[in-house]
Amino acid sequence: MEDRKIRVAITHGDTNGIGYEMIFKTFAEQEMLELCTPIIYGSPKVAAYHRNVLGIQANFSIISKADEAHDGRMNLLTVFEDDVKVDLGKPSDESGAAAVKALERAIEDQKNGLVDAIIAAPVNESTFKKNGKVFNGQSALLESELKSGAKTLRIIIGKKLRLAFATTDIPLKEVSTAITKELIEEKAAALYDTLRRDFRITNPRIAVLALNPSIDKDNAQNSEETVIIKPAIEKLESEGKQAFGPYTAEEFFGEAQYAAFDGVLAMYKDQGIIPYRTIEQENGLKLSAALPVIMTQPDMGPEFRKAGKGEAEEQPMRNAIYMAIDIARNRASYDEPLKNPLKKLYHEKRDESEKVRFNIPKKQSKENDAE
Repeated sequence: MEDRKIRVAITHGDTNGIGYEMIFKTFAEQEMLELCTPIIYGSPKVAAYHRNVLGIQANFSIISKADEAHDGRMNLLTVFEDDVKVDLGKPSDESGAAAVKALERAIEDQKNGLVDAIIAAPVNESTFKKNGKVFNGQSALLESELKSGAKTLRIIIGKKLRLAFATTDIPLKEVSTAITKELIEEKAAALYDTLRRDFRITNPRIAVLALNPSIDKDNAQNSEETVIIKPAIEKLESEGKQAFGPYTAEEFFGEAQYAAFDGVLAMYKDQGIIPYRTIEQENGLKLSAALPVIMTQPDMGPEFRKAGKGEAEEQPMRNAIYMAIDIARNRASYDEPLKNPLKKLYHEKRDESEKVRFNIPKKQSKENDAE
């Protein structure tokens, strides 16, 4: 990566959606081509169809391998030669299969070091399937293709929040049994490491949400917060990680306590995603973290109602590219000094001041003031 521009693999997403329009509009600006070398994983025929329908002047070089990419222009890597019926605005198994093929090839190329990061254009989850198996999002396919058993940490990122989830894609009735001390430790540690390595936050502060909507003091002894979540937080603290909580979602988001933290771990998707959408307003980004392959996505669907009409907003795609580039650079600079580490000759003194500050519940403070 030091001897060349950062190469980003950009998949075309659902071919009946807005993926190509977002890509063409993004790289209509010369500054983007100076920032990175884009390789579009897709089909020259489908790309040309979108270009003609939209009336966009989008020039690209057709290549068959990532190492043939040219700097200073868009490169379109031919993932498949088959004719694909494009029916703009309508999800289909064919358009979903085309999205799968593009992402599979991009993942393989990053595993082999041919590209530095992947930016995945939006897909329709109901048609995003392989061999009849429906994947719950592109992160699920990424996990499957890596074949390592490693689990991604799904993070949604806005201007004010970095929000990760302990559990995803399971029914709400199963969440309480899925939440374990080991799971909380694993997910919180992955979030901590991601903030340090991918975002270069030296000593990140992590908030862990409670599972229940309120913490009943009378029954606290047997609650998930007491038995599972708090012991997990204490274990993380003993390892030198700044983890705080558990916080009830209502107070945490309603009182804007999230502003004091670098990352938040929610117990399940709806617990965090609903307040996130209210707080952020605009579409954010998705990051498939804790894996050797870097993949970002705009936090949006293929917006079929806009497909082919020239109405798609490209800024979410541009932001996903910016983040992928930043993470690729941050990982390189973070990993470089760790290749040949010197043996530590001293013990660092931990700063406990912020631990005390964040562990004082607001309600308790008010009660003490009243006394």
